[in-house]
Amino acid sequence: MKWIIVTGDTGGLGSEIVRVLLQSSVYGVIGISRRENEVTDEFKVLYPARYFHICFDLENSDKIKSIFKEIKKISPIFGLVNNSAYAYDDLATNANLESLEKMFRVNTLSPILLTKYSIRDMLLNKTKGSIVHVSSVSAHTGYKGLSMYASTKGAIEAFSKGVSREWGGIGIRSNCVCPGFMETSMSETLTSEQKDRIYKRTSLKTETSTESVARTVEFLLSDSAISITGQVIHVDSGTI
Repeated sequence: MKWIIVTGDTGGLGSEIVRVLLQSSVYGVIGISRRENEVTDEFKVLYPARYFHICFDLENSDKIKSIFKEIKKISPIFGLVNNSAYAYDDLATNANLESLEKMFRVNTLSPILLTKYSIRDMLLNKTKGSIVHVSSVSAHTGYKGLSMYASTKGAIEAFSKGVSREWGGIGIRSNCVCPGFMETSMSETLTSEQKDRIYKRTSLKTETSTESVARTVEFLLSDSAISITGQVIHVDSGTI
């Protein structure tokens, strides 16, 4: 069985990624998020031997190493999906240092450190693994109030490309999936009018499907994508 770490497994996209992976008997999932909820309870009942949840706040980047003490008790790691994100939306002229630091810890620093320890586990166990970072369309096209959030995603895309060069020679792959706007908790603050304006900017004139994004993540983790690394795959209803 191939064990995959998925951060933010209690959210809309994260839970869909976990659901898609667990539908295949190939994968086991170790979910990481701040707390459990009805979604994690459901996964535990349906997949008691293939789903484990670790309660951890990714704002605590300095304690990332402690998670892997628990993970090593489960199994060697085949894949990592850095999905968890914190959105601090505001104009650059209103930048708040405390909020910025939190966002960079959750969106950039913790994913980098999770990648560090996942690769170390892969090296120890001689695993040709796959890392998938969930980016955002905002890193490629401007949205008012999202410049700072976009910068955290742009940073992780650059990191992913570098990692693909560093470790591709031994079969470890690193890619990004770049979703458009989805109907998730992160978009709940937007009004229907704001959402409609955003969706009209896309070729398909609709929101991005979370299942479509999750299926793309699954593909990049699989052997079907064995020759794909260092890429940013857009799943955004044709925004770019």
